[in-house]
Amino acid sequence: MNQTIVPITSPDLDAAEVSWFSALCSDDYQFLGVPDGDLRSSWDHCRDIGLESEKQGFRNLLCPSSYQVGQDTLSYVAGMAPLTERINFLAAIRCGEMQPIMLARTVATLDHMLQGRLTLNVISSDFPGEVADSAFRYRRSHEVVEILRQAWTRDTIDFSGEVYQFEGVSTDPARPYQTGGPLLYFGGYSPAALELCGAQCDVYLMWPEIMDQLAQRMRDVNERAAAHGRTLDYGLRVHMIVRDTEAEAREYADYIASKLDDEYGKLIRDRAHDSISLGVAHQARARELADKFGYVEPGLWTGIGRARSGCGAALVGSTDQVMSKIEAYQKMGIRAFIFSGYPHIDEARHFGARVMPHLKTCSLPQAYGRVPATTPMTPLGAGDRR
Repeated sequence: MNQTIVPITSPDLDAAEVSWFSALCSDDYQFLGVPDGDLRSSWDHCRDIGLESEKQGFRNLLCPSSYQVGQDTLSYVAGMAPLTERINFLAAIRCGEMQPIMLARTVATLDHMLQGRLTLNVISSDFPGEVADSAFRYRRSHEVVEILRQAWTRDTIDFSGEVYQFEGVSTDPARPYQTGGPLLYFGGYSPAALELCGAQCDVYLMWPEIMDQLAQRMRDVNERAAAHGRTLDYGLRVHMIVRDTEAEAREYADYIASKLDDEYGKLIRDRAHDSISLGVAHQARARELADKFGYVEPGLWTGIGRARSGCGAALVGSTDQVMSKIEAYQKMGIRAFIFSGYPHIDEARHFGARVMPHLKTCSLPQAYGRVPATTPMTPLGAGDRR
């Protein structure tokens, strides 16, 4: 594809927001599906992932959320605020988990602690012990996001909905550092999910599929956004294995999957709260369509999805091959990339050394004018330490 396929919020942006991932949900291994005590989810390990990500020049850090395992997302972001200077934090928030006005205050506090280096990943899911109708969950999320918007942009919160009702609640404690509040990233596949994103959010995140399917998802969500007089930006969450040659990259992909027991991999997938979601079903379908080596299209390996729920494929190749793939995604209109790899710190270094020097990067909040302009972000030198 040689042109943008849908209208986007940032048509003149010639850079990409390139982000990494912190394994708050105990999702870090040397070998897929083989727990490793040295890589377990802990404050020390996840802190080090964040610090390495900033050192390598990543612009944002996805901080996921899980109930079964790992670290608390917002506590982690708060802890990282004084330890970092330039990287943004994409914090997952589960709509309805916290009373929305209290969530607005918490987010505003974090935004001030980070001086605008905060973005939010909006999640609509069941809570422990809850099995809610999907349509209801998205209606609840609509209400939460609308209340957050009011808290960040108005003097009072006045809202009457199915789940929440507020009248004349002052927003003084809930004003964020960023004018208008943090950018809202969102991923989902159902019609209700696309409606929520089109109406309320800023960046639509996708999991890896073949490029034609990604293009169709972008068209679908653009249609919903256009109905509300809005345009969005688009992002891709995908794992990464990059080496000097394609053969080395494919060899490493085979290596990290070499000890995987498929029954245990299924247990890992099934324990996740999103295990029955439409998005997860599409990741499973990609694995079914892959060749005998696990590749569903050149350079896109589905083997990682055998050992985790959610994002289940990786870009695998040489520096030139990975750059070509990223450039093709950018031509489609994708502006944000969230990469990760196993183990996360090692793969952040591989990507930082091989690919990052060839990429022009940006911060989407700055592109939206959400935070004061700063000097361009560049990777720290190898000898620099915090």
